[in-house]
Amino acid sequence: MTNENTTSVAEEQHTPSGHVSVCDMAANTRISGFYILQSASLRTTASGKSFLNATVSDKTAAIPLILWDYTGPISSADDGKVVFLRGQVSEFKGSLQITAEALRLRDADESVDLSTLVPVAPIDVDRMYEQIQSTVHSLTDGDYKAICEEFLRRHGQLLRTIPAAKSVHHSFLHGLLMHTGNMLKTADFLAGLYPEVIDRDLLLTATLLHDFSKREEFTFSSLGLVSDYSLKGNLLGHLVMVAQEAAEIGNVLKVPEEKSILLQHILLSHHGKPEYGAAIAPMCAEGELLFLIDNVDSRMEIYRTHLEQTPVGAFSDRIFALDGRRVYHHFPSGNQK
Repeated sequence: MTNENTTSVAEEQHTPSGHVSVCDMAANTRISGFYILQSASLRTTASGKSFLNATVSDKTAAIPLILWDYTGPISSADDGKVVFLRGQVSEFKGSLQITAEALRLRDADESVDLSTLVPVAPIDVDRMYEQIQSTVHSLTDGDYKAICEEFLRRHGQLLRTIPAAKSVHHSFLHGLLMHTGNMLKTADFLAGLYPEVIDRDLLLTATLLHDFSKREEFTFSSLGLVSDYSLKGNLLGHLVMVAQEAAEIGNVLKVPEEKSILLQHILLSHHGKPEYGAAIAPMCAEGELLFLIDNVDSRMEIYRTHLEQTPVGAFSDRIFALDGRRVYHHFPSGNQK
């Protein structure tokens, strides 16, 4: 077997490759391409020979990998990085695995289509961001509009790229943009349905801002996915952090105190109940509605993700985020058997 310590990296860099999704791999087929190194550990056989035991993945699945007669340089310190590999898929104890012949880290100047490796929001990113900007432009209250514009100035690029969560819902690239954009559409519709109860500008401002501090709440992998909670995320949480920034911006912009306090209250209460992470329960209609809109969008995304993975006419596995329920992927109307 090839030992990457003695194999020319330049030779591997120019090896033609076409990505084969892990879910499409079959025994006795050869593969070469870029994958994510999920985990790696250097081990020793009973006869004293070193080998690499690893797991690689793409956005579809993960698969074990083994590389014989290997001493490095790849190790557990490279977990989460993109690697190029060449080898053969085989079956071992009833499961597929890759027996690698060559393995190396991706070079910085190599172009890789990340959409094959990590999940990406099924949206047009530019169009969604333009729709958000258009919604902000439609606000008629100068104070709330100015707050939104300042948040977009500070955090617009992050809004376009980062996930909305570590897991459960919208945990893919551009997930926060998709989640926020969808919620703004729902909030705008419901504000029009209940104009006697809802201050549209206040609701839309809180909806836009509600998850902006996710960037500070999380730490991110080199591929942009959420890897863990940060110190601030564990000790403060995004509700507190975004309310603090809203208060600071409101002070700089000289927003009237009641407006600023109302906005902070809605941001602090948008999880609905303390047991769900809210600092306080909603005490205005806009806060109640934002909690419901957030819950609807997150749960519909949970359904979308699991229905994609469930054949039509079948039940999903139990879903922790839906209280352990299974969901049924029914036939579309007019197509029932």
